[in-house]
This record gives sequence, C-alpha cells and structure tokens, in this order.
Amino acid sequence: MSEPSPPDSLLAAARQGDDLAAAAFDRTWRPRLLRFALGYLRDPHDCEDAAQSILTRVLTDRTDPDNLETWILRVARNHCLNLRRSRQRRRDAGTLPPASAVAGTATGFLTRLVQGERVEALERAFASLPDGEQEALRLRYGEGLSRGEIAAIAEVPESTVKSRLFEGLRKLRETLDRAD
Repeated sequence: MSEPSPPDSLLAAARQGDDLAAAAFDRTWRPRLLRFALGYLRDPHDCEDAAQSILTRVLTDRTDPDNLETWILRVARNHCLNLRRSRQRRRDAGTLPPASAVAGTATGFLTRLVQGERVEALERAFASLPDGEQEALRLRYGEGLSRGEIAAIAEVPESTVKSRLFEGLRKLRETLDRAD
C-alpha cells in the first residue's frame, strides 16, 4: 500500500482532474473548513455552502501557495468575511448556536445547569469582544494556529495578533470574574 499523498500533491493531482485525489482532498479539508467557517458564520447551513465554495475555489484556482494551510485558511477567511458583510447588508445576521449545542455532557441536573450557565456567560463575553480579538482567539485556540500563521491569514503584523490575543483573554477573564 502506498503512503498517503501530502496535501500539496493531492491538490496538484485534483487540479489535473484526478477524481480520487479530489475526493481525498475534500475529505481532508471539508471538516476543518466547516469548523473554521462556523466561527465566522455561526450557521451550520451557511458553513456547508461556504465550505463547498471554498473547496471549489481552491481546486480551480491556479495559485501555487508557499504554505497550503495558510493560503486555504486565508481564502476561507476572506470568503466568510464577504458572506458576513453580505448578510449584514441584508440585515439577516445569524445568532450563536445554543449553549446546549456547545456545553459538554455532564452528570446531574445541577452540574449541567451550572455548566450551561458558564458556557452562556462565556458565549456572551466572547460575542462582546471586537471582531479582531474574536478572530485571533478562535484561530489560536479553536484552530490551534501559531501567532505567525494567524498573522499571515489575517494579513496583519504578528504584534497585532499578539495584542489581540492578550486583550481578548484579559477581557474574557474580567467579564467572567464579574459574572462569578
């Protein structure tokens, strides 16, 4: 059995019409793009459409990126931001998923209730942050990206990412401390 192809090779093969490579590329990237898009769009249905559009763009684009992951996530970010802007113009902004969809499972009614309240408080605190801080925190802790990768995706200096992370975490802590 041959070794799996690296993502760059899968992309190149898919762009040349290899259906198996395109399917493998899709399986590799679709789950991550769905999660990534959810952080920007909040609506799972919008995320499905966005992931499909992003994958189509990546597969049809002739760009040969130096860093495939950073390039795909930058394409995804720009697509999601454009969708958000379009949605705001239509006054059709979505809402955060319910706390029940985010809260982890726990035993006992009171434990679930307290966890649910904490999750709701965290969601409210996160939603109150400026977009740049939300994005930096989501990419760092949700996607596990380094500050340098976030800077490349957001097209801002790494020092800006560092300050957005610091300020976002500080504000979250203060808000949650006040809630307790």
